[in-house]
Amino acid sequence: MLTLRPSMIQYPPFYSVLPRALRTYYPMNKRPELLSPAGTLKNMRYALAYGADAVYAGQPRYSLRARNNDFDLANLKTGIDEAHAQGKKLFVASNISPHNTKIATYMKDMAPVIAMQPDALIMADPGLIMMVRERWPEMPIHLSVQANTVNYATVQFWHSLGIERVILSRELSLDEIAEIRQQCPDTELEVFVHGALCIAYSGRCLLSGYF
Repeated sequence: MLTLRPSMIQYPPFYSVLPRALRTYYPMNKRPELLSPAGTLKNMRYALAYGADAVYAGQPRYSLRARNNDFDLANLKTGIDEAHAQGKKLFVASNISPHNTKIATYMKDMAPVIAMQPDALIMADPGLIMMVRERWPEMPIHLSVQANTVNYATVQFWHSLGIERVILSRELSLDEIAEIRQQCPDTELEVFVHGALCIAYSGRCLLSGYF
């Protein structure tokens, strides 16, 4: 994924195909943050060694990648420490949609994770976001792609609640991303450039929007 920060650009090879609004916001002397998934410590180390500026990982119980994921507490601590030692970042994916029985357990289990000082939590559930911000107000939160953000009004809404970065839905065009950037100059935007393996959660209807 690429993070489109204010005053940053896509890599020069893609510059000529960017909408004018994106070229305006991202001068050529800057580059975006390159973010890679890290399901294992081995994968994390490869990603950082080959140019990733940051990685994201999550505990199997509280992220949406339960398989091929070895980030228990010990490995998460190792990953955060190794990333920081290289001057890079590790974001903790915590983007579940919990039922009632999981909320208290989630808040308890997140305490040692927060103590490890990850660079941000990637979250999707509004209730959990509210609770985490109340308990750990200094912890940066990035809005997960699972929140289905497709317009600038939604980005402005989440920014007003203290969200620092919004991961935009994969379905957006470059022109739509450019308009969001224009309307939301103070919010970091993250976009996927490779990979789309998600299946919709109930309530986010797809086919009924076309038939």
